[in-house]
Amino acid sequence: MFFRRRQRDIPELNTTSTADISFMLLVFFLVTSSMDTDKGLSRQLPPVDDQPQKEIDINRSNVMQIRLDKNDSLWIDNQSVSFAALQGQVESFVASRQTEQYVVGVQTDRTTSYAAYFEMQNTIVAAFHALRDKMAQQRYGHAFSQCTPEEREVIVRRYPLRISEAQPTQEGGRP
Repeated sequence: MFFRRRQRDIPELNTTSTADISFMLLVFFLVTSSMDTDKGLSRQLPPVDDQPQKEIDINRSNVMQIRLDKNDSLWIDNQSVSFAALQGQVESFVASRQTEQYVVGVQTDRTTSYAAYFEMQNTIVAAFHALRDKMAQQRYGHAFSQCTPEEREVIVRRYPLRISEAQPTQEGGRP
């Protein structure tokens, strides 16, 4: 007698819910993970050429010219300055101006390193933050970060962030 070989059934995996589970995991990780925030400099760009531009006459004594040359040397009004002294000089310049018509002018060489450029920009912004914090402490008795929107508006009106960036130069060196 011949015995018939029994054909073995291979068990199959039930994959109907695999797509649902993977989609739920994807949504879970997207919702719970934190995305890196954009880092950079917050600046107001100049208007498009076809828009009318408002010209402001500013006295030369109300302009602080900061320049980075090709060797990452820092110059303020044609005098060499260290990065450590930059914040203090910007603070004293802005604090001494009673009018709102001051400008911190920045000019760099095309070969200036990014590290030096960002260090200079961060130092200038830190000077404005320090001035705003001092004014908040004197007027309201707490830090600028704890001010109400109305208090912030008063302080920002007194110390507006006015940074003007000139076109980069081709050659470095002393201006």
